[in-house]
Amino acid sequence: MKVTDLKTFFVDPGTSKNWLFVKVETDEGISGWGEAYTIWDREISIEAYLKQMQRYIIDRSPFNIKHFTQVMFDDYAARRGTMDYFCAISAIEQALWDIVGKALNTPVYNLLGGACCEQIRVYANYWFGNARTPEEFAKKAVEMVNRGFTALKFDPFPSPWRSFISKRDEKQTVDIVKAIREAVGSQIDLLIEVHRRLSPMNAVRVARMLQGLQPYWYEEPVPADNIEALAEVRRSISMPVVTGETLYTKAAFRHVFEKRAADIINPDVCSCGGILELKEIAAMAEPYYIAVSPHNFNSTTIGLAATLNVSACIPNFLITEYFTNFEPRGNEIAVSPFKVENGYIKIPDKPGLGLELDEEAMAKYPYRDFAKRNIRQYDEEA
Repeated sequence: MKVTDLKTFFVDPGTSKNWLFVKVETDEGISGWGEAYTIWDREISIEAYLKQMQRYIIDRSPFNIKHFTQVMFDDYAARRGTMDYFCAISAIEQALWDIVGKALNTPVYNLLGGACCEQIRVYANYWFGNARTPEEFAKKAVEMVNRGFTALKFDPFPSPWRSFISKRDEKQTVDIVKAIREAVGSQIDLLIEVHRRLSPMNAVRVARMLQGLQPYWYEEPVPADNIEALAEVRRSISMPVVTGETLYTKAAFRHVFEKRAADIINPDVCSCGGILELKEIAAMAEPYYIAVSPHNFNSTTIGLAATLNVSACIPNFLITEYFTNFEPRGNEIAVSPFKVENGYIKIPDKPGLGLELDEEAMAKYPYRDFAKRNIRQYDEEA
């Protein structure tokens, strides 16, 4: 079997960014789907990588996945990886696994050692929409709990993103978390997202204010490229610290493990290097007693399918991400979309990744430019 073509597809989910899918075709009529992680204003640059990589995947066996990803990094990228490169190669890698699973008539997780579980716990993200006040957050949180979610992730910090924040912003952050906790009760897990915003000083101070509200975790409190600062925060607070969504490949995670900088890692299968890379990163984390909670700021279709397949094989898996705002469009373009039931999704039982996309449905939602980001010329209180 040889690869004959690689095609790209953009889909506008109606919010946040454009999704980017890849379809790899073979001479035996079996095709595979993959999804690249995207960020608004950078989707086209990631597609450009995919179009260049097309020349290198043609005429190769889809079974030689590890060899292809290694030589692409060594020879194509000259060992100079970028976020856009890793997003593109992750999509192709997933599509190759999808082809191999279909060719062997088995789900991908059976090719990775077999499933450790029958269903995957998910947490809801972006359920809060345009909420600004504690009351608005609390109301929307209750709506998610009523849908059956038992874990909610959210960023309670007001904009703009700055390393040093005011006491007013700290108070607003705590008020939002407190309002949600009081609204949903003690049994719902609250996952606090910080988005790499803060200096260690502010990150520690806010964490100590939040500790009495029993957060499930504290995600990326400081920039992820400063592992020493992250370790400093972890040593100073008493809640689990998460990092990993902006780290790519095993090499980047080595320092996190060695310096005991996090309790939980959250690599993204659509940007870390793909399914096998995520599996290997998780295996590296095992002897350090670090849990894995895959990031998934992707569609609720292919990116989620890849995440479910690899998560099923991870013994130190904890929970994964589900963007509720992406669900409606995902259900439109997917053939037999995944369903969340009581906070869990059953692992797929179909060959490959276990999900197909409807190309006609996708064509209804072509790429579009989103509004320019709000980049301030000066801080208002400078």
